[in-house]
Amino acid sequence: MGKLASGQAGLVGIGDNVVDHYVDQNVYYPGGNALNVAVLAHRFGLADTAYIGLIGDDEYGAHVRASLLAEGLSESHLRQAIGETGYSSCHIVDGDRVFLSSNAGGIRRRLTLRMDVDDLELIKRFGYVHTSCYSYLEPELQRIRTVVREISFDFSVKRDRDYLAAVCPMITLAFLSGSDLSDDERDSLIADLHGFGAQQVCITQGERGAVFSDGSRILKQGVVKATLVDTMGAGDAFIGGLLAARITGAELEAALSHAAASAAKACEWPGAFGYPHPVSS
Repeated sequence: MGKLASGQAGLVGIGDNVVDHYVDQNVYYPGGNALNVAVLAHRFGLADTAYIGLIGDDEYGAHVRASLLAEGLSESHLRQAIGETGYSSCHIVDGDRVFLSSNAGGIRRRLTLRMDVDDLELIKRFGYVHTSCYSYLEPELQRIRTVVREISFDFSVKRDRDYLAAVCPMITLAFLSGSDLSDDERDSLIADLHGFGAQQVCITQGERGAVFSDGSRILKQGVVKATLVDTMGAGDAFIGGLLAARITGAELEAALSHAAASAAKACEWPGAFGYPHPVSS
């Protein structure tokens, strides 16, 4: 995909990065929702993207850094600390990822991110932030919200009502994974999220596509056919494609179509965005 129309705004992904260890292939790939969305929004057309995150001082962290740089993003807001980079173990069954275990974010869980003056200046200049429920960033959301136009937040499959009610007032766009939900359950969840304070809601449902609500209208987006290699990161590619299109001025219908095409494209390469690395013996 080529670059979208140029705009002044940009996107900052803040929070989780991991390496995804494919145990059946003995390789690992960079990943993590906040990192994936920043990288994939850039890959799918948004010129100005950045990433703020924390890596450990291990080979996994070195690979995350190298992959970030290879994609043309800066390391200027990347922190490093003594300890383990986040990792998860998985294998692929018929092209679909199946997670086995993780270290719950590693050093990122123990040393939670705090935004400094330089971070907030970058965030304010770009205007758009994306983060997730795996980023341990909830204590910073209110500060970030005061200096940005929009914050999108991926709840993944987390649907605890107390958690949703606590986070939704501090964000503008809620993403959730809901392939297991019936239509009625999905619509009820959308209503709850709006009631908790999310202005916009997008629920992805795998092969059933995605549903987007702005509180006054609901739009449905079907899937785009792909040559399936690996579904890892497809949901993050949908988010990245959607945000890239909207930030550069696309209408919602066009942005959703771009998001679906981005998700399909991401299914055609291994890992969330490539860069396999052999596991050290």
